[in-house]
Amino acid sequence: MIQINEHYTKLQSSYLFVEIARRVETFQQRNPDRQIIKLGIGDVTRALTPTVIAAFHAAIDEMARDESFRGYGPEQGYDFLREAIVAGDYRPRGVDVHADEVFVSDGAKCDTANIQELFDSAITVAVPDPVYPVYVDTNVMAGRTGAWQDGRYEGLVYLEGTPANGFVPPPPERAVDLIYLCFPNNPTGAVADVERLAQWVEYARSHKALILFDAAYVEFIRDPQIPHSIFEIPGADEVAIEFRSFSKTAGFTGTRCAYTVVPRACTAYRADGSGHSVRDLWSRRQTTKFNGVSYPVQRAAAAACSQEGRRELRGLSDYYLENARIIREAMQAIGYSCSGGLNAPYIWVDARGAGSWDLFELLLEKAGVVTTPGSGFGRCGEGFIRISAFNHRERVQAAVQRISSALS
Repeated sequence: MIQINEHYTKLQSSYLFVEIARRVETFQQRNPDRQIIKLGIGDVTRALTPTVIAAFHAAIDEMARDESFRGYGPEQGYDFLREAIVAGDYRPRGVDVHADEVFVSDGAKCDTANIQELFDSAITVAVPDPVYPVYVDTNVMAGRTGAWQDGRYEGLVYLEGTPANGFVPPPPERAVDLIYLCFPNNPTGAVADVERLAQWVEYARSHKALILFDAAYVEFIRDPQIPHSIFEIPGADEVAIEFRSFSKTAGFTGTRCAYTVVPRACTAYRADGSGHSVRDLWSRRQTTKFNGVSYPVQRAAAAACSQEGRRELRGLSDYYLENARIIREAMQAIGYSCSGGLNAPYIWVDARGAGSWDLFELLLEKAGVVTTPGSGFGRCGEGFIRISAFNHRERVQAAVQRISSALS
């Protein structure tokens, strides 16, 4: 008899964004003539930049000739991209990352989901609340939690982000083994300064814990006092892994490219207490289960890391941050307090006592605008909605006008 993985049955009925899509589809079936503006899911809308497109085309042309055709590439990524990432993203900030510590993949979502495979099923996992759902759901699938109870899974340690702590939770009083952090944060838009990240690094070092640091939105940081990498904190290379993505920074949501940095010094432990290289474990996992990102995509990603490419990427993020400013100021003008939107493309809106799904439904029905209910990100997200700045300017302007009319 073939048996299922029973841990999957503990998952909630559907992934958050699947449920949102279902509700939007139902609304559109009832209102076929209404134009919907989507400010919910964090998908980019602007085209790939000229430097990226030129590299993409050139690589496709290489694939069209026998003498320059490429078959299977290295699972860890081509050296030209790994070196470009180090030169463009880390050396300018004085961070000592090496090319062989960079692992290219097809998405930060995949990497943050898959990395937990390296660790024992009995470890204690800490997740932020509000939280990107993938961190939680993949650990549920792996059997590290109990049942769903009162909006949370038994067995997880929840790090509560609230207005009182600026949605940057402090380390827990108890010991945990694996810690998920995301800054700039999805969904709240919060950022962590050097002092707060240093507290987390010290905590991990003292407890022999490991930090999984999701920096997918680093391109949107404008405050010069905010670190761009966990590895800017001394000692972090021993206790942290960093995830980054070309999806939001370079518009690669449809072409798929990301990378994970696992330092040589990063250490996890066997049952007898002896240390083991996490980098070696991740390399073994990737070479077994992953066949690499396509050559043309990696050439395009390398172009994004070039001086001209980075200038173009700055223009993209500036565009979305201006959208965020428009949304944030419009919501504040009608009396809603907000966080985020300054160093991140998300605006986290206090629903003023309304339920998250209630405000979601109100904006969908009255304004024809799709947002994301905060409760989908965890218990601490109840009473908030997330509004995404990823859309074209004219649609963002139309959306805030509709929202203002619906809520005023």
